[in-house]
Amino acid sequence: MIAVLKTGGKQYVVKPGDVLKVEKIAAEPEAIVSLTDVVMVQQDDGKVITGKDLTGTEVVTAEVLRHTKNRKVIVFKKRRRHNSRRKNGHRQWATVLKVASVTGGQAS
Repeated sequence: MIAVLKTGGKQYVVKPGDVLKVEKIAAEPEAIVSLTDVVMVQQDDGKVITGKDLTGTEVVTAEVLRHTKNRKVIVFKKRRRHNSRRKNGHRQWATVLKVASVTGGQAS
């Protein structure tokens, strides 16, 4: 079963066994988290359930593997002709998840 879930302001296409990096989730490593904000489910027989056909019981269960930081993003600001420059770097925290199962998705 394939699902599209929404977390951290982004959408991810997942299936059991996938490893993905999402915005930081407040959970300890090796904890099991349930992500309930599912946008779409494709069942094993190919049937796609989306929109108001979703029952609200769709859950993506995942294991937290570790917390890490994303690659560095350089922030550079300059005001021309004023000898004014600022260079900063930022690394956003992220959580690495391993999807265990996708459940629900029964059309009513």
